[in-house]
Amino acid sequence: MTASSFLLCGACHSIVNHSTFCWINFAVTSIYYNKHCFLHYILEKKFSYQGISHNIYTDTDTIPICLVQVLPVDYEIEYICRGNRVIVGPKVRKCLPNGTWTDLSQRSRCLLLCPRVWTSLENGRVVSWPLGPPVEGTVLHYSCLPSFILMGRNSTQCNKLGKWDVPKPVCHCKKKLYIGALFPMSGGWPGGQACLPAAQMAMDLVNNRTDILPDYELELIHYDSMCDPGEATKLLYDLLYTEPIKIVLMPGCSSVSTLVAEAARMWNLIVLSYGSSSPALSNRQRFPTFFRTHPSATLHNPTRVQLFQKWKWTKIATIQQTTEVFTSTLDDLEDRVAEAGIEISVRQSFLTDPAVAVKNLKRQDARIIVGLFYETEARKVFCEVYKEKLYGKKYVWFLIGWYADNWFKINDPSINCTVEQMTEAVEGHVTTEIVMLNPETVRGASNLTSQEFLAQLMSKLGGKNPEETGGFQEAPLAYDAVWALALALNKTVGPLKAKGHRLEDFNYNNRAITAEIYRAMNTSSFEGVSGHVVFDAQGSRMAWTLIEQLQGGSYKKIGYYDSTKGNLSWYGNDKWIGSGPPADQTVVIEEFRYLSQKLFVSVSVFAGLGILLGIVCLTFNIYNSNVRYIQNSQPYLNNMTAVGCMMALAAVFPLGIDGLHVHRRQFPVVCQFRLWLLGLGFSLAYGSMFTKIWWVHTVFTKKDDKKDKRKHLEPWKLYATVGVLLSIDILSLMIWQLVDPLHITVEKFTREAPKGDLDVLIQPLLEHCSSEKMNTWLGVVYGYKGLLLLLGIFLAYETKSISTEKINDHRAVGMAIYNVAVLCMITAPVTMILSSQQDASFAFASLAIVFSVYITLVVLFVPKMRRLITRGEWQSDAQETMKTGSSTNNNDEEKSRQLERENKELQKIIQEVSRKLSLFHRSLYSKYHLYLNICQEGSMIRRCRHFQKYDK
Repeated sequence: MTASSFLLCGACHSIVNHSTFCWINFAVTSIYYNKHCFLHYILEKKFSYQGISHNIYTDTDTIPICLVQVLPVDYEIEYICRGNRVIVGPKVRKCLPNGTWTDLSQRSRCLLLCPRVWTSLENGRVVSWPLGPPVEGTVLHYSCLPSFILMGRNSTQCNKLGKWDVPKPVCHCKKKLYIGALFPMSGGWPGGQACLPAAQMAMDLVNNRTDILPDYELELIHYDSMCDPGEATKLLYDLLYTEPIKIVLMPGCSSVSTLVAEAARMWNLIVLSYGSSSPALSNRQRFPTFFRTHPSATLHNPTRVQLFQKWKWTKIATIQQTTEVFTSTLDDLEDRVAEAGIEISVRQSFLTDPAVAVKNLKRQDARIIVGLFYETEARKVFCEVYKEKLYGKKYVWFLIGWYADNWFKINDPSINCTVEQMTEAVEGHVTTEIVMLNPETVRGASNLTSQEFLAQLMSKLGGKNPEETGGFQEAPLAYDAVWALALALNKTVGPLKAKGHRLEDFNYNNRAITAEIYRAMNTSSFEGVSGHVVFDAQGSRMAWTLIEQLQGGSYKKIGYYDSTKGNLSWYGNDKWIGSGPPADQTVVIEEFRYLSQKLFVSVSVFAGLGILLGIVCLTFNIYNSNVRYIQNSQPYLNNMTAVGCMMALAAVFPLGIDGLHVHRRQFPVVCQFRLWLLGLGFSLAYGSMFTKIWWVHTVFTKKDDKKDKRKHLEPWKLYATVGVLLSIDILSLMIWQLVDPLHITVEKFTREAPKGDLDVLIQPLLEHCSSEKMNTWLGVVYGYKGLLLLLGIFLAYETKSISTEKINDHRAVGMAIYNVAVLCMITAPVTMILSSQQDASFAFASLAIVFSVYITLVVLFVPKMRRLITRGEWQSDAQETMKTGSSTNNNDEEKSRQLERENKELQKIIQEVSRKLSLFHRSLYSKYHLYLNICQEGSMIRRCRHFQKYDK
């Protein structure tokens, strides 16, 4: 060996700069040693190189801390372990030309070996990590073959003592639970083509799960029902009377499910369907053990009701094809809309020809229409819809969402409408469709998302076209049906064990196990690939509903509805032909009719001026109350008349106030003001005039022997009379308001069409003051006041020619009474007739009040003012006595009184003369009869003849 053939391998210390040999220091720098390992050197223990002597320390119990032996290139070393330990890592290393050893990145260790019996498992598999002999740190993972269950830990690790940390597990055989299934692989609905592979996928995952039915294995025994009840009857017999016993039945197709579910109760079997939508299957009395992951057709109805409420529709119409599934769906819809306060105003049905039904919808002003019919009939319906123009911005149609996307474009010889016409008629309609695939990326009970499920299903179908594979849409429902069953059975294990039962003990006479499975199914709730799986009280699946709208000839998703939580997920991309969702009926805009403000202001000005006139008259009367002429007109009664007139005029203002000026809550207060001001004003004004005329009539229309007794009536009696009339009014008004208070009522008129949008009608409204028995109270008031008016007219007529000093203005009072009576008797019935015409009614009532008051004030007070101004009769009685020294007055009133006295004296003289003349006639008549008797005796015949001739 030459010097050139040596290289330095692994320098421990940089004491040698040559690279012609290898240092044996790799044991320290890169390899782990202990006392159970040693190196076997092929070289001698001692040699020298280039004058450098090196020692090799070979203590068998300890490894050198630093080896300084240098070895030549291609020199090899070998590791040897003592006892039962084995080398882990490179056993031999070689000095390389670059001065390093081979495999320096890997450790070489001497470790204890654990028992190899743990590395195999009967009916199972063992995976070791890392690969190699089972030494310290090795981990074994255990799993059982299908149909077996692992009893014990599924992993173990070899420790430093050469022992496994847990006992070896054992694979026990699982107990099988059999499910009898009917998959329609052919027939009217070949849903089994995709549903069967999906169910088998779920079975495999469930059987491989250790947390779901760990002691059991589910096995599917299935047949092809061809979606035919007759064929299903034979297959059901085979399932029930052929071993093994089935714990659950899984049919598809509504007709087959109806047969199986009705018979299953006799064998105490739970029925779980993956493809049945008939609402009839929700009858718990008829199908007590039936569940389905396919939602009922009635599941569309909660979504429809939610949309009705969202768009604030309270009136809808329906048109249906007369088949069992649509009839049941409509019955359910009627119940739901009734609970929501929505009215179905129009109901139409048809068997084959929808023409008459569509015309009836148009005639009855249907706007929001729910259509329940198959696709072929849908084309017939919308052809008639186009003809009747039952589409556009005023109409919304709700259809079923499982039609083909281009259903309205398919050429159908049974209709005579073009594709363009059909496209125009269906634009904007809304569809509801059951969501059979979860739109969200959620990992549910199976730990698969909906998209991952579809990918695995496509792989299992071998690349078949989904559109040509029957039941592809329903495949998620079949998948979740198996999971619902597995989770329910898993939930029953504990309760059954507590009662001393096991699932494998099930037989067709064991109702206890069936009842436990029923309870578990009834409380199912989990996330599946089809969405959240939960059953309602009728065993039907509660699922999401997809809401779509036809926009521009294609369907757009506008929202989802989760009926389990009542949650509406809305995208807000709905589009309408008009400005928004149409109204459920012709929109009626309520519009209140208010009094013309010009009329109100005009009459109010006249009323205000009348009040000023009343104040002037009242002031004049009070100021001149000491003047004899004013005193002889009973000024206090005239003051009451003036106050009453002003109160009546003040009633004009609340009479013209309506909802335009005050809030509806304050309107009854305005009504009270009207009533009290008019009532009290009439009582004061008319009552004081009535009292005057009544007193004049009472005094001057009695017999002569009573006149003198009543001539000097005390004034307080006049005021008491007015007080009585006023008290009657106050009492009657108080009783009215306490028993039947006034409130606001709204009168509705015939709807009017505006000039613009014909879809809107105006509903005119008019506010009235009213009470429950308004006519009764008005009859009492009008009757009482009417009698007073008639009596006042009579008294005024009777006293028109009487002249009296005590009430010198009774003729003017009579004229005022005529005026008030005539106006009131005309105005009262006219205003009742015109009550629906606010302007005319107010004009008649207010102008009647204004004219009555003006005429009354003018007739009563203006003549007095004129007389006092023109004649200067401003002095009182005391002033006139001091000035003249006598109480005699030369005015016309005094002359009238003097003439009246003279007239009475002359009447007495005439009466005395008449009395004497009567006595003379009686005397003469008695003498005549005496003379006639003498003549008849014959003593004076010639004179008698002459007397008789004279008598003749």
